[in-house]
Amino acid sequence: MTSITIPTSLRDVLEALAGGARPIAGGTDLVVSSRQGKAPLPEALVAIDQVAELSEVKTGTDGLMIGAMVTHARLMTEELLVESYTAVADAAALVGSPSTRNVGTIGGNVMNGSPAMDTGAPLVVLGAEVELRSTSGSRRVSLADLWTGPGRTSAAPDELCVAVHLPLRPVRSGSAYVRLEYRRAMEIAVVGAAASVSLAEDGTIAAVAVALTAVAPTILAVPDLDALVGLDPTVAAQRVAPAASATATPISDLRASDTYRRHTIGVMATRAVEAAARRASGETIAVPVNRALGIGAAR
Repeated sequence: MTSITIPTSLRDVLEALAGGARPIAGGTDLVVSSRQGKAPLPEALVAIDQVAELSEVKTGTDGLMIGAMVTHARLMTEELLVESYTAVADAAALVGSPSTRNVGTIGGNVMNGSPAMDTGAPLVVLGAEVELRSTSGSRRVSLADLWTGPGRTSAAPDELCVAVHLPLRPVRSGSAYVRLEYRRAMEIAVVGAAASVSLAEDGTIAAVAVALTAVAPTILAVPDLDALVGLDPTVAAQRVAPAASATATPISDLRASDTYRRHTIGVMATRAVEAAARRASGETIAVPVNRALGIGAAR
């Protein structure tokens, strides 16, 4: 029999974790895994949804803080995110169904560690860090250091993800997330790509980052993109495709072959860079990019 406590203070949550309880927020991964027989429910759960500070979104001198309990439904419409960290809003708008988006949280998504999560690649290209806290203190870790494999993280059992931190964005910058999908709802990415682009005054690439979804054991950043600096965005977008395909290490499963994934991840990476560059130039592309530009499943 699983027991559950519902504290209203972060200190009480952390004490419960120190005692061996496991946190639960929206429960969209934990409960589904249990029902599918993948993993039994823990003996003790501590609900974190009543801790008000975990639902805050606020700006600071070093960027934006998103509380771990902020839902996907809020991420896709939050003005601060839509304006400056648009790739996160793109991704949140594609998660599951409306019911999933209204209960699923960014903290749960990040700590689940799925290589097919939609919010992961946007957070990587935007330079996000996760704040982990326990009764012993707190620390920030990069996502590259957090994710150690499918469904695995470097967080200690008594550490709670309390927030995701995003650094300030440069001027003339934009970001986007696109994915290949077979249907428009309750879908996970066949492949997906996020891009962050900053433009120089002459409209050429000043900085670019690309990360890939569902083509490796963890979300994967495309390395060695410095050669794209100084290029026209259209040219840079085309050159990203072979780099993304070469970086990917996909598997074959019921949803797609490794060969198909390796090809289509290049296509998605190109589209992500194109959309991010257009946003960086001042063009408005509605959230999510998939729907605005007709990428992915048809209506």
